[in-house]
Amino acid sequence: MFVAKVTGAIVSTQKVDTMIGQKLLVVEPFRLEPKKRSELITTGRTFIAVDTLGAGVGDMVLITQGSSARFTPETNKLPIDCVIIGIVDTVHIEKNNVYKRQ
Repeated sequence: MFVAKVTGAIVSTQKVDTMIGQKLLVVEPFRLEPKKRSELITTGRTFIAVDTLGAGVGDMVLITQGSSARFTPETNKLPIDCVIIGIVDTVHIEKNNVYKRQ
């Protein structure tokens, strides 16, 4: 699993039948800043994730990739590689609160 920020959405009017009705979001994985370990910073990568939870732009989310993305009841028959499995409320590292949902 990874923590990621939702940065956008994808609209695709032509797709395989199993993907019709699936909400697609652009997500950018984040990591802990290595020196001070007091904030989350971007990894510089982006992915397209299926959203079954109702996340929106600006939300921090939990994503899973690869075959694990197809282990949820909602995604087990979809041809996907990334899915949002949670919306993050807070992230605590050691004694620091490095993220709090607004």
